[in-house]
Amino acid sequence: MILDPVLDLFRGKAVTIPPLDGAFRPNTRLDEAPVFADLTEPDNLLVADGRLLVSSGNGVYSLAGVEPKVVGTFLSPITALALSLSGELTVGLESGKLLVADKEVSLPAGVSCITALAYADDGTLWLANGSAEHTPSQWAADLMKKGASGSLWRRDAAAAEFRKVAGDIAFPYGLHPIGRDVLVSESWRHQLVRFDGATGSRSTVLTHLPGYPARLAPAGDGGAWLALFAPRNRLIEFVLQETHYRRDMLDQVAPAYWIAPALASNRSFLEPLQCGGIRTMGIHKPWSPSRSYGLVVRLDQNMQPQFSLHSRADGTRHGICSVAETDGRLFIASRGGDCVLAIDAGGL
Repeated sequence: MILDPVLDLFRGKAVTIPPLDGAFRPNTRLDEAPVFADLTEPDNLLVADGRLLVSSGNGVYSLAGVEPKVVGTFLSPITALALSLSGELTVGLESGKLLVADKEVSLPAGVSCITALAYADDGTLWLANGSAEHTPSQWAADLMKKGASGSLWRRDAAAAEFRKVAGDIAFPYGLHPIGRDVLVSESWRHQLVRFDGATGSRSTVLTHLPGYPARLAPAGDGGAWLALFAPRNRLIEFVLQETHYRRDMLDQVAPAYWIAPALASNRSFLEPLQCGGIRTMGIHKPWSPSRSYGLVVRLDQNMQPQFSLHSRADGTRHGICSVAETDGRLFIASRGGDCVLAIDAGGL
């Protein structure tokens, strides 16, 4: 209703989040999946020359063998990975630097929060700048300050410089090129948005997601896989409406204990809990409110959800930021679970 903003001043505003239902119906597939490799906070997954590469901290590892093998190390934590059409490894760093085949690439002023990279079929390099105010590791601060200073950039195959395509994006975290356009996961607005590569015009493809979307990866039949790195939570949604409380929390509380989404939880008794119950008779309820969760969604060719894989509140495979499908297998990086999972994609 058009009068809702005015009436909310008197009646209060209801805090609601989309239910986990339909294609998002909860299950335990991620917790049941076998571990492919143990690695501390694995982040970006990438298939290169038949090898599965994964970033962890400052290093890139190959998971071809039993133990992860170091492929390269950098002076700053890795925030994004991509592979050019000619096979050049493209790396975004926490420091704001972009490297292509170990050579630094000049970036426009203000681009220092590289959250995702992707090459299109024509060689165009797409870059997501998550925030103009924070680094990638400060994503929680950007959310709690209701940041929307992210931007989308592209560099044509024959060009030397990046061109800004769009701004005012609430933390773009994933990229999926579609012809001359690109699909972007807009985390803080819980939606997928398609941007026209020429004009920058945007159209919403999927909205009201039950979590914060992260990176996108192509699926075998032309669809896509979407990782959601944390769940939406009524308590967090309520705190986002309370400006003075949020400011005091940011100023006086350590970031690890903010009432904010997390990649992992239940590791400290100092963590905030939501009223409603976490444990009953010593059992952690899988449906209890949680700051962290594990969620991967299968999207069809129209980018609509078909089914999902979960690690629920009582699970350990939380903080899914990246997935990759290759040779009929789906690999899933769990930052909260410190492992990479492998699932037979044909059996899903």
